[in-house]
Amino acid sequence: MPNFAPDEPGKIFLMNLNEQNPRAQALKISDGFDQELFNPHGISTFIDKDHTVYLYVVNHPHMKSTVEIFKFEEQQRSLVYLKTIKHKLLKRVNDIVVLGPEQFYATRDHYFTGFLMSLIEMILDLRWCYVLFYSPREVKVVAKGFNSANGITVSPDQKYVYVADVMAKNIHVMKKHDNGDLTQLKVIQLDTLVDNLTVDPATGDILAGCHPNPLKLLIYNPEDPPGSEVLRIQSVLSEEPRVSTVYANNGSVLQGSSVASVYQGKMLIGTIFHKALYCEL
Repeated sequence: MPNFAPDEPGKIFLMNLNEQNPRAQALKISDGFDQELFNPHGISTFIDKDHTVYLYVVNHPHMKSTVEIFKFEEQQRSLVYLKTIKHKLLKRVNDIVVLGPEQFYATRDHYFTGFLMSLIEMILDLRWCYVLFYSPREVKVVAKGFNSANGITVSPDQKYVYVADVMAKNIHVMKKHDNGDLTQLKVIQLDTLVDNLTVDPATGDILAGCHPNPLKLLIYNPEDPPGSEVLRIQSVLSEEPRVSTVYANNGSVLQGSSVASVYQGKMLIGTIFHKALYCEL
């Protein structure tokens, strides 16, 4: 896939959707963190009882996988580096959702690390990927059998966990237990590659950033770019969840949509390598 800024280290951006014309602002990161090797991927936030905001970020320094913990300083619009989490089960990590202090679920999107072997893995439909539960007391695999476990999020009441299997074009709905284990309840099959997931805090609906043209992602042609698609899944726990299209574009405006987040009637759509789109619902 193209890299439009090969010499730029990764960054975390802030947009205040309460502003009339919000702009993306790169957050400064405190000393003690190697920003030159910052290759961020999945991201999740945790707000404690004192309203302090913590960011948990999947990082890929030297193509390895770590989880970086930062504290957000609102007045300075900056991030204070706190800790790096490493573990032998934290391999090929794609996305993360935080439940509490140093407690999270993370997805492994491929078994092999090399590009060629990863491609063969997808072609052969090897379901060797998993969901990991991490806590200071225990680290364990809690769900297996994914072709490519990708986006992950949790319901507002933290009773259910949603996992996107991007190559299988579906979302797994799982019940969360007190010990962190997951029990699968259902699979919602979709007709598109499902990337990252978020939950509408007002309704509990799932928002999925999707790829309707997967081959155009692998063979990028700026004259015929990959399109974008955002789906909303309502009544997730019912026998027949309702799936509707929130946004769709052939690539003329937005290429390679990977995630969508909503807030008070506004939506921000992120992409793999292109732009972000801010719009109203």
